[in-house]
Amino acid sequence: MGLKETVKNLPESPGVYMMKSASGEVLYVGKADDLRKRVSSYFQASGRRPDRIESLISQIADVSYLPTATSAEALIYENGLIKQLSPKYNVALRDDKSYPMLKITLRDRFPRLMITREKKDDGAIYYGPYTSAKLLKEALKILQKLFPLRTCSKMPRRKCLEFDIGRCLGPCEGRVDEKRYGAIIKELRLFLEGRHSELLKLLTDRMKQLSRDEKFEEAVECRNRLEILSSVNTDRVKYGPANEIVELKSVLGIKGNLEVIEAFDVSNIMGDEAVGSMIYFRKGKPDKNEYRKFKIRTVSGMDDYSMIREIVRRRYRRSVEEKRRLPDLIVIDGGRGHLSVALDELKKLGLDDLPVIGIAKPARRSPVVSDGRGEGGEFERIYVKDKKDPILLPKESKALHLLERVRDEAHRFAISYHKKLMSKRILKR
Repeated sequence: MGLKETVKNLPESPGVYMMKSASGEVLYVGKADDLRKRVSSYFQASGRRPDRIESLISQIADVSYLPTATSAEALIYENGLIKQLSPKYNVALRDDKSYPMLKITLRDRFPRLMITREKKDDGAIYYGPYTSAKLLKEALKILQKLFPLRTCSKMPRRKCLEFDIGRCLGPCEGRVDEKRYGAIIKELRLFLEGRHSELLKLLTDRMKQLSRDEKFEEAVECRNRLEILSSVNTDRVKYGPANEIVELKSVLGIKGNLEVIEAFDVSNIMGDEAVGSMIYFRKGKPDKNEYRKFKIRTVSGMDDYSMIREIVRRRYRRSVEEKRRLPDLIVIDGGRGHLSVALDELKKLGLDDLPVIGIAKPARRSPVVSDGRGEGGEFERIYVKDKKDPILLPKESKALHLLERVRDEAHRFAISYHKKLMSKRILKR
């Protein structure tokens, strides 16, 4: 898809846009009430523009975006991405009284989250400055929903309305201890600094540890924050494949393109007519012309690991020999063991730098990881290279939705081929 078509397909809704060079470098990050209208304005002739803008436009090769429910939410994401990416065409605002900032008062026993226009040497952490005080006030309410910290100037003796509506944990009445409160401060800082993949991992790890320690109430709160963080963009904007890919890249820490995904599964009954499948997704959508079927040749009996070895080896040995384009991500239907054998085969082919993950349902239900959808509704486990514990993604995660579609399609294709071979075998009898 060309740049013109990309801009034409942007949604007419709030969000953050990222302008990129041909090499993939992020040149500029901006926010918009209407993404299509705002980004299109850069490419419309409108008289003489500043040299800086002309230079930026001349280098734009692609535009990606993150949809948000409101302009206030876009304001927060914009600032976090600018801090994280440091685009060379973003001009820093002056940290003075002209612009509002967010402040976390770290010297307080229970730090306060507040808006200020004055930056002091008081041990607090400041974020911003932001361009709109009105939007920042709206954004503060969103942040309180995600991270329920106190905003009161003086902590009262009793809980207030903020506690009753879920926007404060109630430290005034001893409803939360300093350790737990400090953990939420850490989460907020990661969020405001744009380090979202780190935040999701931190929450996932903490939820699992709390569950192991049988602190189920805190674990459920942690799970709920995971779900809110994954669904915060879905209130009004419908996610499409492009947005799912953006989130998946963030979750997996993939720095380059994520256009082509290839996924593998195997199917057999007592080892009979064992088959493997490889399905191909391009830009979040299946491309059935690129699907491949495998009759298992070297494995007898029910040995899924060896079957995965065989089909991964056959697929990528041929890809290397024929100099085909390699995928940006490989998905294996299975857990740690399935991932391990796939990585081993890729290493033998000199392809150990390719991103590979395994996706598997949990072996048993948990009171914390259940999402209320009945059997099969638990969090999926995402296994990645060099990480002991799997990534857990909540049901609202758009990255998870994409991975589930990929995995389920690989499974469907393998089952379909296996049934076809079994039917032929029965007819020959």
